[in-house]
Amino acid sequence: MNYVNILNKLENIKSYIESGILELYVLGDLAADETSEVEAMSKLHPEVKAELEQIEIDLGNLAESLQVIPSDNVKAGFFNAITFSDEEIIAPGTSKQEAKVVAISQRPTNFYKYAFAASLALLAVSIIALININNSLNNSKQQIIALQSSNQNFANKVNYLDQEAIKTASALDIYSNTDYKMVKLEGTANAKGAKIIVAFNSKTQKVGLDLKTMNIPKTDSEHQYQLWALVDGKPVDLGVFDMDGNPIGFKEMKNIGQAQTFAVTLEPRGGSINPTLEKLMVIGNI
Repeated sequence: MNYVNILNKLENIKSYIESGILELYVLGDLAADETSEVEAMSKLHPEVKAELEQIEIDLGNLAESLQVIPSDNVKAGFFNAITFSDEEIIAPGTSKQEAKVVAISQRPTNFYKYAFAASLALLAVSIIALININNSLNNSKQQIIALQSSNQNFANKVNYLDQEAIKTASALDIYSNTDYKMVKLEGTANAKGAKIIVAFNSKTQKVGLDLKTMNIPKTDSEHQYQLWALVDGKPVDLGVFDMDGNPIGFKEMKNIGQAQTFAVTLEPRGGSINPTLEKLMVIGNI
């Protein structure tokens, strides 16, 4: 098995776990398709399943740590405040014997009163605990969302740097490859001081523009530059391009097997069938 593929797979699973989607799944804050995706990933990858189980354990521990249990003094005071004496529910003028009978008959009623009061107390404590847990989970959600956004920004930066590294490596390969001819195109009266270097490999028929050294005015929204090759005196279209800052690397253009001259004209956006010679910007012979 290719070890590079194994490493790439492990990195992808790690990135998936660190994205924050597993925490949102446990909290029930995912759409149906995302929920199905997480469940499928947990079946395919033991690492994802193990992480889900750990998140559930961590959230359970968090809920227990936020539980509010009243002190013994609070509970005693509460029950004392709702205690009813037998004398309070016995009518005046009742004999002692009758009072005993009444007291005995009242005991189950008092028990249910105490049980009901205790239930109310426990309900109040549970509501407070749930409010605290809900607040904590909301904070956790916000932190997870912020972490997701941070991870995405970091991934975008890494991807951008990877692309720049690939462009740099490609440029170095072209400059070091003796099969490439570097054709320097000089500015005309329409663009004095402008210059473009065209890399041309007649063996592979590859044509590219050196973006790093390119110096030509920027175009507006209605125009683009168009590269041409002159083959036996006839212009051949090699594609359009824009002057976007000063990036690194080479921009690949259309392939061609032979050419005597390269030139760039300013054309309507999308390019023209034939070059507009009045808008010739740079030109250079091989």
